[in-house]
Amino acid sequence: MTHRRVADINFDLANLPFLPHPTRILMTSPEHFDVTYVINAHMSGNIGEVDRAQARKDWISLKSAYVQCGLEVDEVGGIQGLPDMVFCANQTLPYVSEDGRRKGVVLSKMFAPERAREVQYFRRHFENLGYDIIDDLANGTTEFEGMGDALWHSGKRLIWGGFGFRTDPGVYELISEKLGVPIMLLALEDPEFYHLDTCMCILDDDTVLIYPDAFTGEGRALIRHFFPVVIEAPENEARTLFACNAHCPDRKHVLIQKGCEQTNAALRSHGFEVIELDTDEFLKSGGSVFCMKLMTW
Repeated sequence: MTHRRVADINFDLANLPFLPHPTRILMTSPEHFDVTYVINAHMSGNIGEVDRAQARKDWISLKSAYVQCGLEVDEVGGIQGLPDMVFCANQTLPYVSEDGRRKGVVLSKMFAPERAREVQYFRRHFENLGYDIIDDLANGTTEFEGMGDALWHSGKRLIWGGFGFRTDPGVYELISEKLGVPIMLLALEDPEFYHLDTCMCILDDDTVLIYPDAFTGEGRALIRHFFPVVIEAPENEARTLFACNAHCPDRKHVLIQKGCEQTNAALRSHGFEVIELDTDEFLKSGGSVFCMKLMTW
């Protein structure tokens, strides 16, 4: 079941089944990363401007940060001609069954033709691991971009689903039915925040970091209904530094683009440990920390 307004809610979050926290990280090696086309507002003017050597250093630093946080990191090799494959949050939505016995992924159907071929490589990776594959979306016309737009609520079997630019809202009815979870729908209206993960970062069971103006009034009300603590990133840090594309992999450490001073102060005031990273080269393509990884079980 999907919900767009607080008035639609007919359940209590506390009564939803527990979702174990994922402990593995998947990353795509960046050797083919570049800006060779424009499919979002951030790419404009950046074609051919990527310093690949620096991008590689920054990617290694991010991987090292995850290892230092005690997480295991798996890799999928980058593919020539697929420069955005490095943003591996977008091609799938991982899940685990309620009894914990089965793991799987919902495959994406990418909005931009330039990225469509990426999905097959992630399908192959997860098939090799024995994951169940839900690929119904690939048979229709509905777009869906994985964990760029679909975010698991920390500790609960509930999904936050962004739509408006890359994902069709109708797809969430199918996902809700397949996975047996409620989905909160959040409309996105600002093209600079084209994925939900650019304006919403779930930090722990009770805390979320958002850029509020990326959402409608109904969306903000939904978020505040479920999160007792809502940290708001200032506009300049959200737009230019992708502050909300941060990632909290363990409910404690927050990996975030360097320079988000106001956001970092707010995070620290709520007890989080901030790890600043340089993702400048990846910002040229419209992505930062959260986009560059996928958490799995």
